[in-house]
Amino acid sequence: MVRRYNLARPVPPDVIDRMVRNGLRAPSAGFSQGWGFLVLDAPADVARFRDAVRPAENAEHWFAANVQAPVLIVAHSNKDAYLDRYAEPDKGFTDRSDAWWPAPYWDIDTGFAALLMMLTAVDAGLGTCFFGIPVERIDSYREAFDVPPEFMPIGAISVGYNDDPPRDLRARRKPTAETAFRSRWHKPLS
Repeated sequence: MVRRYNLARPVPPDVIDRMVRNGLRAPSAGFSQGWGFLVLDAPADVARFRDAVRPAENAEHWFAANVQAPVLIVAHSNKDAYLDRYAEPDKGFTDRSDAWWPAPYWDIDTGFAALLMMLTAVDAGLGTCFFGIPVERIDSYREAFDVPPEFMPIGAISVGYNDDPPRDLRARRKPTAETAFRSRWHKPLS
């Protein structure tokens, strides 16, 4: 997760296009594809994003309000696309209820697509960071960019060439034995 970017080095447009194309190939429940991505690659749009999401108080605590990156890609989920798809005859449900969904797959699948975009960026030698938008600023963001009501922003990806100092986070990574298990929950994978 990169937090500082080299602003003098633009992201090639073909890399941005490849990121989005790869992300749109992500899996989705029922092939619902209930997502939408807004690419902000002009400095004025990135500045407008910061202005739209900057909370009145404690803005310094929000990466979204302070991000300085050449490119932002805002990920949106569309719950209605899933409820509509799973009310179709081949899915076995007759209503659009979300009560039987064990998790919000509209958000999960959008996250999968965002991750594929991030991995594509890393493969191209870029850095990225996925971050959230303050909930009280979502309406302001929607208004600033004409986002339709059925699309909920779940977060954004900043993209650019890394200008962060190197960090060694290995000591903070949880051991596999605490996070992955085989056969039974308390039987570590390794």
